[in-house]
Amino acid sequence: MSIDPEIEAKVRASFSQQGLMASFGAELLSVDAGRVVIAAPVKDEVSQQHGAVHAGLTFALGDSAAGYSALTLLAGETEVMTVEMKINLLRPGLGTRLVAEGGVVKAGRRLSVVRAEVFAEGDGGRKLIALLQGTMVPV
Repeated sequence: MSIDPEIEAKVRASFSQQGLMASFGAELLSVDAGRVVIAAPVKDEVSQQHGAVHAGLTFALGDSAAGYSALTLLAGETEVMTVEMKINLLRPGLGTRLVAEGGVVKAGRRLSVVRAEVFAEGDGGRKLIALLQGTMVPV
C-alpha cells in the first residue's frame, strides 16, 4: 500500500534520531502504510555467550519496526510509544544480518496493536527467529 510522502519523511526523520538503532548500524529498508522493514548487521558487539545474536537486538529491531508501522498511519506531529510488547524467541539468531518486518494488526485512535517478525539472514538462507506483538499509543 502506498504511503503519503510527508508521513514517510516523518518516519525516516524519527528513525534517524534513534541513537540505539544507529549504534546497531540499523537501516530503514522500507516504509509503507502500516508496514516497516528494518535491518541490522550481526556484529560481535551484539552477540551473546553462545555466539548467537543477543535477544536485546532482536527485541529492539522488532519493537522499532512494529512501532514505526503504527506511526505510518498517524498524520501530523503525532508520534507513538510502546506500552507493552511480548516476544517469542523461536531459535537462535545465527547469520550475518537481522531483518525485522513490522505491521499493524489494528489501528485505533488511542491504541494500535502491532506485530513484527524478525529473521536471521546468512549463507543464502533466511530463518524466522522471533515473533513480537504489542500495543502502541499516540503521544
